[in-house]
Amino acid sequence: MDVLLDLLNSRPLVDGEERDALGDPAEGRRWAREHGGEGSPAELELLRETRDVLRDVVLGRRSPVAFGPLLEGVHRTPEMTSDGLRWLLRTAPHARLAAEVVLAWADTEEQLPGRLRPCANDGCRLFLLDRSRANRARWCSMAVCGNREKARRHYERTR
Repeated sequence: MDVLLDLLNSRPLVDGEERDALGDPAEGRRWAREHGGEGSPAELELLRETRDVLRDVVLGRRSPVAFGPLLEGVHRTPEMTSDGLRWLLRTAPHARLAAEVVLAWADTEEQLPGRLRPCANDGCRLFLLDRSRANRARWCSMAVCGNREKARRHYERTR
């Protein structure tokens, strides 16, 4: 699930300017390798496309059916090991990381429905996965976005 949030949050706004971790070839290659990918140009292109579809699906702008083209040629096959059942992902090497992200999204929607959402701060582009019992988390970071929102509301009340 970490790779899911990391991909969704790979294009944050920093001081009002977009920073795309997958935009620069060297930085994108580093990002992909840190997440188990190869960092090839084809993989980075597919990761950017996956990120855009994923963002739109989470925001409700697109249906999950939009993941279909990203999963063409992807197969999961079971394998029995001494530790139990394991699922192997079979796909082109450049598509493996993107497929893993889509599968992580599907697992998240099944196990924690409705808990993957955008930060409530309008000036933030990040997403959060609410793991709280009450399902009331609103900000990607309480220290940053939550504090800013609370300070803004306090300022408006006291004005």
